[in-house]
Amino acid sequence: MEGSHENAEDENQIVTPWEVAAKEGGRIDYDKLIVKFGCQKLDQSIVQRVEKLTGKPAHVFLRRGVFFAHREFDKILDAFEKGENFYLYTGRGPSSEALHLGHLVPFMFTKYLQDAFKVPLVIQLTDDEKCMWKNLTIEESQRLARENAKDIIACGFDISRTFIFSDFDYVGGAFYKNMVRIAKCVTLNQVRAIFGFTGEDHIGKVSFPPVQAAPSFPSSFPHLFGDKNNLRCLIPCAIDQDPYFRMTRDVAPRIGCQKPSLIESLFFPALQGETGKMSASDSTTAIYVTDSAKDIKNKVNKYAFSGGGDTIENHRKFGANLEVDISVKYLSFFLEDDAELENIKQEYGAGRMLTGEVKKLLIEVLTNMVERHRKARAAVTDEMVDVFMSARPLPDMFG
Repeated sequence: MEGSHENAEDENQIVTPWEVAAKEGGRIDYDKLIVKFGCQKLDQSIVQRVEKLTGKPAHVFLRRGVFFAHREFDKILDAFEKGENFYLYTGRGPSSEALHLGHLVPFMFTKYLQDAFKVPLVIQLTDDEKCMWKNLTIEESQRLARENAKDIIACGFDISRTFIFSDFDYVGGAFYKNMVRIAKCVTLNQVRAIFGFTGEDHIGKVSFPPVQAAPSFPSSFPHLFGDKNNLRCLIPCAIDQDPYFRMTRDVAPRIGCQKPSLIESLFFPALQGETGKMSASDSTTAIYVTDSAKDIKNKVNKYAFSGGGDTIENHRKFGANLEVDISVKYLSFFLEDDAELENIKQEYGAGRMLTGEVKKLLIEVLTNMVERHRKARAAVTDEMVDVFMSARPLPDMFG
């Protein structure tokens, strides 16, 4: 099987689709992950190529290395250069009513890809997965899927090029046939090695991976793609989802399909520091799209881990440690202006700027961003959700 059969679990870090943790307060070693998973580092030449092919500046997440690894993204670009179409696939496991900023990262980037390449997009809401992993009822999982769909739509996706579906509503027909084709190619031993399942896991978990794999193949969506079964698929996701798609890429040629390509992001760090992902059960670890301006200010000031000196005197003398400073990390994600970011890093790193000043800037950036999102979400009606989630043809989805 391509890459490693195993999750990236070693003595220092655990990275699975359900758990991300660095041991003893360490940080995730992304270079080690690339080697372990067997994907490629996304270099500057690819970023420049994207700009050249789309005629648009690269997204902040691309040029600053937030999306840092890939599997055959270059093949997608080769095909696009020759005039061939492709489609995008990403997803969300709806386990909570409110999304935090880390949840928005893949959707913000996917919207950029949709606009830049002018291609269709399928978004899978894995309400079945969350029902099985989080012990939610089917009804509650379905309700959360619709709530999350509103936040996703608020990111600005093009309704004429986007199909959002819930597994509970959509799985059947051609999609289910692909699930069975995939399932027949993966042994129990393989699925245990890839996902770390044990004898104590219920069989629903073992049977789920083909559900997440199936959208990688255009034949799962006959209402969209008809007989265009050779269409390539590009999946923007966080790198913890890689095990699913290593399995998918391994299976693809055996069922006569194209391997999906991936473009993979770093994890969005918790306010308390870069030791893994944020905890959905601890609201102090993250900024949520439902947080008020006051909440954001309090959380950043109180919890955002600082790389500044322990006294003003030491800070002026030695400067800030930008590697661990969460305010700088967050600004690297969300501050659009490259020159301004560079200036902050220089001034703060040299000790001329204080932690409080950097946090004040971050609070402003995040408050504006959350306010924009809140307004956009308030404008999403139930009727809009129904349209995005209806299995309909998209006649103008390319170009």
